[in-house]
Amino acid sequence: MRIALVNDMPLVVALLRRVVESVPGYKVAWVALDGDEAVRQASADKPDVILMDLIMPVMDGAEATRRIMAKSACAILIVTASVRTNHAKVYEALGAGGLDAVRTPSLGSNNSIVGAEPLLARLAKFAELRKHTGTTGLTHLFPSLGPATSGASPMLAIGASTGGPDAVAKVLAGLGGTPGPIVVVQHLGAAFAPGFADWLGARIGLPTQVVRTGDRLEAGRVYVAASDDHLVVTNRRNLAYTPDPKEYPYRPSVDVFFQSARLHWPDGGVAVLLTGMGSDGASGLLSLRRAGWHTIAQDQATSVVYGMPKAAADLGAAVEILGLPAIPAAIRAKWKAKAGT
Repeated sequence: MRIALVNDMPLVVALLRRVVESVPGYKVAWVALDGDEAVRQASADKPDVILMDLIMPVMDGAEATRRIMAKSACAILIVTASVRTNHAKVYEALGAGGLDAVRTPSLGSNNSIVGAEPLLARLAKFAELRKHTGTTGLTHLFPSLGPATSGASPMLAIGASTGGPDAVAKVLAGLGGTPGPIVVVQHLGAAFAPGFADWLGARIGLPTQVVRTGDRLEAGRVYVAASDDHLVVTNRRNLAYTPDPKEYPYRPSVDVFFQSARLHWPDGGVAVLLTGMGSDGASGLLSLRRAGWHTIAQDQATSVVYGMPKAAADLGAAVEILGLPAIPAAIRAKWKAKAGT
């Protein structure tokens, strides 16, 4: 796997090179010292993955990510020294097309590298995603635990990956409220989920929280998956996490959540699959459509990466395929029709 390094600090570049080259089959494709140079290098020689710093001279990592995804799209992992200080830039970069984010490794005692494991885990996941091109039926993973609790309100279930943070925010900001709970499954490392929930809540004006096992779904609230395990809804209207399926490369998986919602949310609702690399969510969206949910996939023109919604369109999983600006109105119209007003 060819990996490019974008960072203006020679010491960090050297550390990242050591981390990358510690794995057989990984090699450094090129190095850029600022975002502008990265855009030019990516156009001339597209790597498999770019490790992108955020705070750099000339052009920051968020803007570089946006330009690379527009001209020469590839997997971009945001590598930042401080999540707390840079959290707004982190989610800006993820909204522009970054796949995930991780803290920058540092130099420890005896010239050892501290904090390389999360970075290597993300790179291994990207390598696996490159091989995973099909969709997977997951219905067998959720045997019914008995009758679902009655009296539920319609759920809005949203799945997203590459470019998802900004797309999710735009959809939810356009709703003007919700008659039921909203659950967001965004491909994002667990360490970054709390910051994402805070960032999202500030943009959409709705109560937003990360999911903790046992949380009861309530109307008018937004719940954000916050684990490297998979999020599921139980037959008791609670949320929980499960490590299974362990072999599934998308974590948390949109497919896994959609399938659990089909089985355990009695009032149905609306499911939306937004921009993202790969195919996660497509088979789950089809399952929801067959169960009577209203399903929507984002169109190619407004997707940062037309992977997940394309897979859904190819399966016939979406009742509607819409540009991002049209999705909030479509959701409101469905809620209005369901309410009989």
